[in-house]
Amino acid sequence: MTRVGLTLIGFLLLAVPAFAQMAPAKIADTSKGKVFVDAKGMTLYVFEKDDVGNSTCYGKCEIRWPPFVAAADAKAFGDWSIVTRKDSTKQWAYKGKPLYTWEKDKAPGDVTGDGVNNVWKLAVP
Repeated sequence: MTRVGLTLIGFLLLAVPAFAQMAPAKIADTSKGKVFVDAKGMTLYVFEKDDVGNSTCYGKCEIRWPPFVAAADAKAFGDWSIVTRKDSTKQWAYKGKPLYTWEKDKAPGDVTGDGVNNVWKLAVP
Protein backbone atom coordinates (compact mmCIF):
# COMPACT_ATOMS: atom_id res chain seq x y z
CA MET A 1 0.00 0.00 0.00
CA THR A 2 1.25 3.50 -0.76
CA ARG A 3 2.02 6.15 1.79
CA VAL A 4 -1.02 8.15 0.58
CA GLY A 5 -3.26 5.11 1.08
CA LEU A 6 -1.99 4.60 4.63
CA THR A 7 -2.43 8.29 5.44
CA LEU A 8 -6.02 8.19 4.15
CA ILE A 9 -6.81 5.11 6.24
CA GLY A 10 -5.33 6.77 9.33
CA PHE A 11 -7.39 9.90 8.71
CA LEU A 12 -10.60 7.87 8.33
CA LEU A 13 -9.93 5.96 11.54
CA LEU A 14 -9.54 9.22 13.43
CA ALA A 15 -12.61 10.79 11.80
CA VAL A 16 -15.03 7.91 12.43
CA PRO A 17 -15.69 8.71 16.13
CA ALA A 18 -16.71 12.27 15.19
CA PHE A 19 -19.24 10.96 12.69
CA ALA A 20 -20.44 8.27 15.08
CA GLN A 21 -21.59 10.79 17.69
CA MET A 22 -25.35 11.09 17.53
CA ALA A 23 -27.37 14.22 18.08
CA PRO A 24 -29.10 14.21 21.48
CA ALA A 25 -32.47 14.93 19.86
CA LYS A 26 -34.32 13.54 16.88
CA ILE A 27 -36.36 15.38 14.27
CA ALA A 28 -40.07 14.61 14.06
CA ASP A 29 -43.00 15.80 11.97
CA THR A 30 -45.78 17.54 13.91
CA SER A 31 -48.88 19.56 13.04
CA LYS A 32 -46.57 22.60 13.04
CA GLY A 33 -43.82 21.09 10.92
CA LYS A 34 -40.47 19.54 11.79
CA VAL A 35 -39.28 19.95 15.37
CA PHE A 36 -36.68 18.49 17.67
CA VAL A 37 -37.92 15.81 20.05
CA ASP A 38 -36.35 13.87 22.91
CA ALA A 39 -35.83 10.09 22.98
CA LYS A 40 -39.50 9.60 23.97
CA GLY A 41 -40.69 11.70 21.02
CA MET A 42 -41.68 14.66 23.19
CA THR A 43 -41.37 18.08 21.59
CA LEU A 44 -38.50 20.33 22.63
CA TYR A 45 -38.84 24.09 23.11
CA VAL A 46 -36.68 27.18 23.56
CA PHE A 47 -37.37 29.99 26.04
CA GLU A 48 -36.99 33.40 24.42
CA LYS A 49 -35.85 34.93 27.75
CA ASP A 50 -32.78 32.65 27.87
CA ASP A 51 -29.48 34.06 26.73
CA VAL A 52 -27.26 32.00 24.49
CA GLY A 53 -25.48 29.49 26.73
CA ASN A 54 -27.51 30.33 29.85
CA SER A 55 -30.79 29.02 31.25
CA THR A 56 -33.03 31.41 33.18
CA CYS A 57 -35.81 28.86 33.78
CA TYR A 58 -35.73 27.86 37.46
CA GLY A 59 -38.19 27.20 40.28
CA LYS A 60 -41.80 26.93 39.07
CA CYS A 61 -40.61 27.49 35.52
CA GLU A 62 -38.41 24.36 35.48
CA ILE A 63 -41.26 22.31 36.95
CA ARG A 64 -43.56 23.30 34.07
CA TRP A 65 -40.74 23.29 31.52
CA PRO A 66 -38.33 20.47 32.46
CA PRO A 67 -34.82 20.98 31.09
CA PHE A 68 -33.62 18.58 28.37
CA VAL A 69 -30.98 17.02 30.60
CA ALA A 70 -27.58 15.95 29.28
CA ALA A 71 -25.51 13.21 30.88
CA ALA A 72 -22.71 14.48 33.11
CA ASP A 73 -20.14 13.18 30.60
CA ALA A 74 -21.93 14.48 27.47
CA LYS A 75 -19.77 16.39 25.01
CA ALA A 76 -20.73 19.36 22.87
CA PHE A 77 -20.38 19.03 19.09
CA GLY A 78 -21.52 20.90 16.01
CA ASP A 79 -24.58 23.02 16.80
CA TRP A 80 -25.15 21.09 20.04
CA SER A 81 -23.75 22.55 23.24
CA ILE A 82 -24.19 21.99 26.94
CA VAL A 83 -25.35 24.51 29.52
CA THR A 84 -24.44 24.05 33.16
CA ARG A 85 -27.43 24.88 35.34
CA LYS A 86 -27.26 26.50 38.80
CA ASP A 87 -27.52 23.07 40.45
CA SER A 88 -24.61 21.83 38.28
CA THR A 89 -26.79 19.55 36.15
CA LYS A 90 -26.15 19.67 32.43
CA GLN A 91 -28.73 20.72 29.86
CA TRP A 92 -28.61 20.35 26.08
CA ALA A 93 -28.72 23.48 23.96
CA TYR A 94 -29.09 23.87 20.20
CA LYS A 95 -27.22 26.80 18.66
CA GLY A 96 -26.65 27.99 22.22
CA LYS A 97 -30.33 28.05 23.24
CA PRO A 98 -31.18 25.70 26.15
CA LEU A 99 -33.89 23.12 25.38
CA TYR A 100 -36.94 22.11 27.43
CA THR A 101 -40.01 19.89 27.29
CA TRP A 102 -43.50 21.06 28.38
CA GLU A 103 -45.55 19.47 31.15
CA LYS A 104 -48.81 19.79 29.20
CA ASP A 105 -47.57 17.83 26.18
CA LYS A 106 -48.93 14.37 26.96
CA ALA A 107 -48.05 12.38 23.83
CA PRO A 108 -45.29 12.36 21.23
CA GLY A 109 -46.00 15.00 18.60
CA ASP A 110 -47.95 17.31 20.94
CA VAL A 111 -46.94 20.95 20.43
CA THR A 112 -49.16 22.68 23.00
CA GLY A 113 -46.28 24.71 24.41
CA ASP A 114 -45.66 26.67 21.23
CA GLY A 115 -46.38 30.34 21.86
CA VAL A 116 -47.11 30.07 25.60
CA ASN A 117 -46.87 33.60 27.03
CA ASN A 118 -45.32 34.62 23.71
CA VAL A 119 -41.92 33.44 24.99
CA TRP A 120 -41.91 29.66 24.38
CA LYS A 121 -41.13 28.50 20.84
CA LEU A 122 -40.68 25.17 19.14
CA ALA A 123 -37.05 24.03 18.82
CA VAL A 124 -36.64 23.59 15.09
CA PRO A 125 -33.78 22.21 13.02
